[in-house]
Amino acid sequence: MNKQYLLIHNCPVLFNILNELKHTLQFEVKNLSENDLKKKNHINDLIISTVNLNIHNQVKIDKFPIEYGRLLDILNISFLKKKIEVQKDIKIGKYIFNYNSRRLTKSNKNVSLTEKETTIINFLRLSIKPVSIKNLQKKVWGYNTNLETHTVETHVYRLRKKIHKNLNDENFILSSKLGYYINDS
Repeated sequence: MNKQYLLIHNCPVLFNILNELKHTLQFEVKNLSENDLKKKNHINDLIISTVNLNIHNQVKIDKFPIEYGRLLDILNISFLKKKIEVQKDIKIGKYIFNYNSRRLTKSNKNVSLTEKETTIINFLRLSIKPVSIKNLQKKVWGYNTNLETHTVETHVYRLRKKIHKNLNDENFILSSKLGYYINDS
């Protein structure tokens, strides 16, 4: 999973406290200056501020003092909501892929996916180049790459067959000598 960042704006004391505790946190903490805020390159991060910034990814804290446990609860819930939002209705070429509901849709037709099929599609879509069978074994199944198994090939074959049957597309997942990849054209 991608690293999550909490950008702290207009609250140096909170930044210092969380930065001291960074080894116990599930996210990275960065200070957000006024200049950084204007650049708007923080769209995927969570921003905490004591002032209303009128942006969708802000967590506004305006009641101090706040208990550390309560603050972490607020932040963890916010990160979870953000993750769920990011994983819904992802456009892949002619398709809409919903990671949360495990569904692939094309032209008002959809196919329900298993958890493993969803993971395969998500891993392939995030990859810039074709993914080898050994890499899929390691990253999706957690297998040692020295094992001889046809699990990956079998799952991909069944997934391709399911997509062809339900969405009439034989070219969503393609293969080359380098591995599998998603045809997003």
